[in-house]
Amino acid sequence: MINVKKTARLFNLLFTLCALTFSSCAPREANTAIRTMITPLAPTALPAPTSGRPQYAPGELVDYIAQNGDTLPALAQRFNTSVEEIFQANPIIPRDATTMPVGLPMRIPIYYLPLWGLAYQSLPDSAFINGPAQIGFNTSAFLASTNGWLKNYRVYAGEKSRNGAEMVEYVAVNYSVSPRLLLAILEYQTGALTQPDPPSQKFALGFRRAYYDTPYLQLIIAANILNNGYYGWRNGTLTEFELPDGSITRPDPWQNAGSVALQYYFSRTQTGKAYLASIGSDGLAHTYATFFGDPWLDASIGIPGSLQQPPLRFPFLAGHIWAYTSGPHTGWGSGEPYAALDFAPASDVTGCYTVARDLFSTAMADGLIVRADVDGVIVDLDKDGDERTGWVLYYLHTAADSRITVGKEVKAGDPIGYPSCEGGSATGTHVHIARKYNGEWVSASGPLAFDLEGWVAGGEERAGTLTRGAQTVIACDCSDFRTRIASELR
Repeated sequence: MINVKKTARLFNLLFTLCALTFSSCAPREANTAIRTMITPLAPTALPAPTSGRPQYAPGELVDYIAQNGDTLPALAQRFNTSVEEIFQANPIIPRDATTMPVGLPMRIPIYYLPLWGLAYQSLPDSAFINGPAQIGFNTSAFLASTNGWLKNYRVYAGEKSRNGAEMVEYVAVNYSVSPRLLLAILEYQTGALTQPDPPSQKFALGFRRAYYDTPYLQLIIAANILNNGYYGWRNGTLTEFELPDGSITRPDPWQNAGSVALQYYFSRTQTGKAYLASIGSDGLAHTYATFFGDPWLDASIGIPGSLQQPPLRFPFLAGHIWAYTSGPHTGWGSGEPYAALDFAPASDVTGCYTVARDLFSTAMADGLIVRADVDGVIVDLDKDGDERTGWVLYYLHTAADSRITVGKEVKAGDPIGYPSCEGGSATGTHVHIARKYNGEWVSASGPLAFDLEGWVAGGEERAGTLTRGAQTVIACDCSDFRTRIASELR
């Protein structure tokens, strides 16, 4: 019989050792042994179309080193196995484990699938997320040093006129995608940093969507697709995708989320040799390294092992009953990440309306307001003033005439602003809440599910539940009796 307390202590010890071993807080020089263990060496020529993995026997145990943000449900999907089989092969892992410690050696039962893609990893997760690794990077100063057309670009975005640097930052902040990565994509596909003239053709990034023909709107689509790929792989929901020519590719099970995000991104518009070139060492990865250095030299850990959500209360006043109107859905944009939940105050009217004076949205925990505008309110729980670090809480659809201001410290239960239809897309008055950790959107369900006063979120997109003990509340925009839930904290 396994001693649960003993294995949990051992698991935590391994986490500490792994964190010390794989931390990149020190020098920028790469440790070749560690780098090789986590990511294959970059090929020098155009990569082959498949990873070259053998056809494993059913259930064969393969070696795996835990990567940033790994969870057992996602690993089970990638290796075509089950969570239970992973537990049996790795008895050291506690049953209540959330995220795996980076660098933890594991044995995973694998069930072979054909069409596995490249083993080459092009981008670490820390270079994908607008998180701690982006602190200190000044988009405006960088762009001023270049000679490309983006430096002089102007666009109206987010209710104001913005220059090229402000546009990139605006997209980076809202989608929480690295501004360096967005700049590298614009350079790779349009010469934004080196070519003096902007692209003459519409749909510069290749996304032929009506009314989305400008560089700014193309970048919006790009950031959304990148997130779809990143969080789809992170959560285990994206294990294969189809290229424009109808061919199917399945990311190599050993891949990391940042690299799969790029594979998915280029798979939307490219195929054949062009696709393989874009995701290989001479593609986007080379452009990124040319302007910003090799991101693997200081790849950092964004999601630590055994990550836990801090205690949170409902986003409305204690003693009040609101409706749970939507389960897991996008935090920002469309599709993944399914990081958000919606709640609406009780009302005898539908649609967009002005709420009663005591029906404001409230802080779910103590924190500092670091962003407050039509695109959302951010409560920074570590109060360091930077939404790219630690836990932050995100609110959307707060009314402008009541919205809290930047710089204000709040206590759990303090007003944030009245729920409304303002900002984003909304068909009725409500508040939209989500969480981020070190800049990464955290899924509303799964191993790190939203826990609000002991009510734990579950379910698929939109059709969500909140469960506490034997009680379950079912999400529905109909706001019927099954959706009602009360905050009980005082």
